[in-house]
Amino acid sequence: MLPHRRKAPVGAMAEVDYPVPGFRFNVTFSGSSGSFDMGFMEVSGLEMKLETETVVEGGEYVYAYQLPKRLAAPSLTLKRGLTVDSNLELWVRDALEDFTFEPLLVTVSLLNEDGNPLMSWQAYQAWPKSWSLGSLNAREDQIVIETLTLAYAHLRRLP
Repeated sequence: MLPHRRKAPVGAMAEVDYPVPGFRFNVTFSGSSGSFDMGFMEVSGLEMKLETETVVEGGEYVYAYQLPKRLAAPSLTLKRGLTVDSNLELWVRDALEDFTFEPLLVTVSLLNEDGNPLMSWQAYQAWPKSWSLGSLNAREDQIVIETLTLAYAHLRRLP
């Protein structure tokens, strides 16, 4: 039996019949105080994974099988060149320095060549889990990279 397929919403983009490049994307943060877009050089951790439970049954002939248990939410990792006094930096500092959390909706959109979303993923109730700064090295002429890791409740893919 084939799985049930959802119908594309009215006005949805036509199917893309070529592999989609991963270098055009946008990240938006939305919360009660508004929303803001941020440019990142890398996004990783877009993953949906079910945790399972192993069940063992039988008497003389014992066998084991797995059942789905719950959806696991891994961390979302964002990398970008360091900026100063951005809305994102203030949100991260509130959480990690002052222990004041405002969970946000984080939307990662993969864009086509015209800059329109092909598909998006939303990480619900995201909050800063960790922040790190790349190495400072006087012998290299490179920008400083900051890495932000977000925890979230669950991830949903939008059409």
